[in-house]
Amino acid sequence: QGQLAESGGGSVQAGGSLRLSCTTSGYYYRRLCMGWFRQGPGNERELIATIDTAGGSDYVIDALQGLFTISQDRAKNTTSLQMNNLKFEDTGIYYCALDEESWGRSARDCYERLRDFSSWGPGTQVTVSS
Repeated sequence: QGQLAESGGGSVQAGGSLRLSCTTSGYYYRRLCMGWFRQGPGNERELIATIDTAGGSDYVIDALQGLFTISQDRAKNTTSLQMNNLKFEDTGIYYCALDEESWGRSARDCYERLRDFSSWGPGTQVTVSS
């Protein structure tokens, strides 16, 4: 059974940046559909970014394009989420997710697949103060 470990959360002021990491173990990292969800206070959990580790295709939802970037580091079996110009509304718990069956496709296909993900870890807390 593989594992995911999220890290990198913290408290920042509005306009600041954070970089989240999701380190995998027990999976073949180069054949994964991976993504980041977030859940703000009182909000539903939403999928915000995906990446196909086989082909490198990546996707960020329209509202966060130009602000958030998802990337991979194959040497470290890690998928990261770089978050810039953070706003108060970015506050929440950020969760990593993956699918072992949907690799080798576009990041948009990965997005549709990951929407059914349910094996949540503890996530990592991001708090943005205004």
